[in-house]
Amino acid sequence: MKKITDFLRDEGISPELIQEVQEFSATHPVKEGLKGRIPVPHFYYYGKKVWEEALAALLCGKNLLLAGEKATGKNVLAENLAAVFGRPAWDISFHVNMDASSLIGTDTFRNGKVEFRPGPVYSCACSGGFGIFDEINMARNEALAVLHSALDFRRVIDVPGYERITLADDTRFIATMNYNYAGTRELNEALASRFVVIRMPVLTLEDLQRLLREQFPDLSSKYNKQFGLLFMDIQKKCESGELTSKAMDLRGLLDAISLMHKGIPVRDALDLGVTNKIFDSYEQALLSDVMNARISMKLKASEVFDG
Repeated sequence: MKKITDFLRDEGISPELIQEVQEFSATHPVKEGLKGRIPVPHFYYYGKKVWEEALAALLCGKNLLLAGEKATGKNVLAENLAAVFGRPAWDISFHVNMDASSLIGTDTFRNGKVEFRPGPVYSCACSGGFGIFDEINMARNEALAVLHSALDFRRVIDVPGYERITLADDTRFIATMNYNYAGTRELNEALASRFVVIRMPVLTLEDLQRLLREQFPDLSSKYNKQFGLLFMDIQKKCESGELTSKAMDLRGLLDAISLMHKGIPVRDALDLGVTNKIFDSYEQALLSDVMNARISMKLKASEVFDG
């Protein structure tokens, strides 16, 4: 894959923003021991408007909340942003049992005495990292209250019984959320107000085809389009309520095409990557009908690739 800065230039991102990001990276060097935390993207996010909004917000010292449906590229963009700024990243996956100590840190017994064991938010704050809060609205609001002072103008964290730390100047937090996942809840208003919110647009056919070309250069133009249209068909069925969001699995589609590369028949690969993840027999049959309309049952893996 091309360098991410070259990718941004090809996308037509503002040269002034790219230059500011490079200056930010140059003036905030990363310690050697943390360089392994700087993400190396497997995918790039496509979308000039969203890229420019996100870069501008982070350069202004703001934290980002990326809100959108499944398969809109929230986590891809979050990883890309950490990569282009050259920042070490801490990935924090939220769940209903998350508490303040899981974020900030807790006491631990080491070498015969009680010591503080830093949590991911504490480590990120001290190291000038990018903290990526995955599905932030999965956690209880009372657990998230500990983040308020870190995310607003104060930029501090009080560690009960230990110290009060000030966030490094280059620390940023990027949260993602999807209202349609099971277990999600309304985000606390006080917490939401501490983020700049970007509504992530749905993936277009054009951008999906670009992604497929980037990941599978030898995929024939015919089947690049067919797999793209298949995903769009599934997306429409999900929007109309005929299928649940489980069927709209972009990772699964990419996995299926990877399996085709290894010689797995096309429909078997699609079943392994997408269909078999659905356990409702009616929905599974409907999804199979959608696939039958686009992809022949007899199609061989070798037929979808050039050469």
